[in-house]
Amino acid sequence: MNRQRVRAIVFWSTVVLSLLLMLLPLPQSVMAFKPYWPALVLIYWALESNDVVSLGVAFAIGLGADVIDGILLGEQALRLTVLVFIVLRFRARLRFFPMWQQALAVLALLANDRIIDLILRSFAGYPLPPLSFAAAPLVGAVVWPFLFLLLDDVRARLRAHEA
Repeated sequence: MNRQRVRAIVFWSTVVLSLLLMLLPLPQSVMAFKPYWPALVLIYWALESNDVVSLGVAFAIGLGADVIDGILLGEQALRLTVLVFIVLRFRARLRFFPMWQQALAVLALLANDRIIDLILRSFAGYPLPPLSFAAAPLVGAVVWPFLFLLLDDVRARLRAHEA
């Protein structure tokens, strides 16, 4: 198997896994703390391998997430596209931040995602969410270093296996 195909398989398998984690049933009291897994995975791949993630790929993954989640079609597609645009725009800076600064940047990106989500929900006529709506970006920032190291280890093992 050639290198590009293996990279594509790993990318799409992590995306599918993130979409499945998004569907993970949790008790209602904990649901507000569930991180936005597709955004975290796309942030990682946009930072580490910019030739794999583009705005079109982010939009397509967002449409798939909309269909899977059963919400307004295009909502997550817009959110993920904006998120990937910002990451790709500042990729050169973000890649070389220490891990704690990357986690803060991820917190800012996920908070921006929540603001966009809030705006879209208000345009759609949904009621305002509870205050715990803001907890998921914090959890995502805490999870970020572990997810980054896990995905980085998977990529390193594949590179070692190819050589």
